[in-house]
Amino acid sequence: MVDREKWNWDTGKKLVCDLRAIEDRFDEVHEWVVSPDGEHIAAPVLTAPEVFRVSVNDALWEGEFEKAWHLVFGPDGRLTALVRVDDEWTVGIDGELWDGRWEFVWNPTFSRNGDVIAVQIKDNMEYTVAVNDVAWERRFPSSRGLVVSDDGRHVAAPVQVEPLAEADIFGFMEGTWSIAVDGTPWERKFINVYAPAISPDGTHVAVEVRLDICEYTLAEDSQPWQRRYGCVWEPSYRNGGGYLLAPVRDGGAWTIAENGEPIWDGRYMQLWNQRLSADGKHIAAVAAPGFGRWTVVVDDRPWRSSFNGLVLPPVFSENGHRVAAGVRHDGRWGIAVDDETWPEGYDMVWDPVFSPDGALVAAKVERGGRFAVAIDGRQWSPWYDALWEPVFSPDGTKLLIRVVENGTYVRQVVPCDSTFRG
Repeated sequence: MVDREKWNWDTGKKLVCDLRAIEDRFDEVHEWVVSPDGEHIAAPVLTAPEVFRVSVNDALWEGEFEKAWHLVFGPDGRLTALVRVDDEWTVGIDGELWDGRWEFVWNPTFSRNGDVIAVQIKDNMEYTVAVNDVAWERRFPSSRGLVVSDDGRHVAAPVQVEPLAEADIFGFMEGTWSIAVDGTPWERKFINVYAPAISPDGTHVAVEVRLDICEYTLAEDSQPWQRRYGCVWEPSYRNGGGYLLAPVRDGGAWTIAENGEPIWDGRYMQLWNQRLSADGKHIAAVAAPGFGRWTVVVDDRPWRSSFNGLVLPPVFSENGHRVAAGVRHDGRWGIAVDDETWPEGYDMVWDPVFSPDGALVAAKVERGGRFAVAIDGRQWSPWYDALWEPVFSPDGTKLLIRVVENGTYVRQVVPCDSTFRG
């Protein structure tokens, strides 16, 4: 988990890096990424034809690579990159490379505190998972997606456990997919499996499963729910474990089911992207109350407002009392909070961010290729060339803004009680 208490929350502006100098120095500079605390900015750079290096605040990792991509700052602030050396792929962390080398590597996934990093790997036309540089012994014909438990002790991934010849519809219907947990697949096989989830206490693994042509349900620890549905979406755990819920299609309409049985009375044309409050007492989801309309449903109560374009996954405040979401209506993006839509429209918006006490809502917004921070429905910052999502201080009195202005990357901390205009 990102520990914001240890960040520098002194108000003021800090010039971290002159990006123009870096772009003048190298043949190519790829997409910039910024650390959660705003102290570092990094990108893959091309130092010579087909020679990649990783630049962090204008300093280079020592290694040279044939490729470097998918830079990610983990929850603990370490920078991870996927790199190719001698036609083999591996993981670099703050410039140090894993010993393992594979045909391909992708999808780095982190534990809650960032100590554990898992990736999917392909080697000799077989697939598996590597966790902190140790590959699972078992290899599979295919694998897609993975999840790491909050404490990092368990990793689960959908895997194909049986090879399947082309056009083998009988073998397909018998089931060739399962879930591997820490390298060992469940004994039971399914036609398809999707979107694994590990309970917060790490004791259970659940996944969407397909049992027949039009028959779906959830399976937990290899045991399917007794009740079957026309379709299901990705599962979530409420509290530590034992309370498993998911959107399900029941009788031609969608609702929420928990531990196999519907718990909402409402029925919708579509229902997905459910999110839980931190204490697990409240459920919010995106729903279609009618054809071509979208809204947010909180604890089985739909908002009065609906939108004809799109509603992004809802976001809870830390206390669970408020809900916000990015919305698209009549071709314009906006932010809706507790069933009230901000008056301003934008070309794009990002997920809203609540202050710790839930009193303020901030969001990154775009208009005309420029970016700004909006708070509670009004533009709160100048427009920048680039901007990363704003971050509230732990006490909610300050806001961290990470921006590119005039070719420089700047980290700025401003008080929330001011009308900040630059």
